[in-house]
Amino acid sequence: MNKPVSVGLSQRLQLDWLERTAQLQLNSAPQAEIRGELDLLLRKHLSVGTTSKAQTNRRKAINNLMRIWVSVPSDLEPLRDEGLRHLQTLPSDQHLPIHWGMAMVAYPFFQLMAETVGRLINLQGSVAASQVYRRIYEQLGERSTVSRAARRVLRTFIDWQVLKDTPEKGVYHPVSPYPIADSQVSLWLIEASLRASDVSSSPLNIIVQAPTLFPFNVEPIAVGKLSHNSRLEISRQGLDSNIVVLK
Repeated sequence: MNKPVSVGLSQRLQLDWLERTAQLQLNSAPQAEIRGELDLLLRKHLSVGTTSKAQTNRRKAINNLMRIWVSVPSDLEPLRDEGLRHLQTLPSDQHLPIHWGMAMVAYPFFQLMAETVGRLINLQGSVAASQVYRRIYEQLGERSTVSRAARRVLRTFIDWQVLKDTPEKGVYHPVSPYPIADSQVSLWLIEASLRASDVSSSPLNIIVQAPTLFPFNVEPIAVGKLSHNSRLEISRQGLDSNIVVLK
């Protein structure tokens, strides 16, 4: 990752909160209305009450949700809008890769955590929280904001059922990868992964196996299908290497 990583992601987010946020955006609700609806939803889950701390926790969580699905930069709106269309057509149990992709592009810290966990899983088949934190501290410094965010994002991975607890405290195993057979979803996730990693191109065989995508099994994609995503193009390099390039 070339640009500095700020933490930003300060709360442990639930998938049903992301689902609700995306649905409100699909309904073209005004941002003020979306915030109001999310505040009502989160009162049931985050520090119930009217204290200053409760209000602060809800506000931070709402800001995180809005940044993922609503207040996206203009250059990410096409990716976001296609993601919303996938949520409309896919069964609900296949929505995880869409939320994962949007969380990565919205928050470089989420992408960094996913990459760190994915690399450790590739190396040893499991991941210890202490290893994750140590690698994150090496890159961002051992600060309280980094420590809290790392703990919350790691627990988010468990909440989203891409990691599972083991009898050994602080050690987690990956679940069986979610299969992604729909080529349009695969292309969308490839684009999201490229944009999140802050690079404009990558070999196709490398990006589908990127550590950030550790929860998913992206099936091989025929080169011809890349034309189905107008924001990607393919560049041939050598005899057998296909490079995916962001337009």
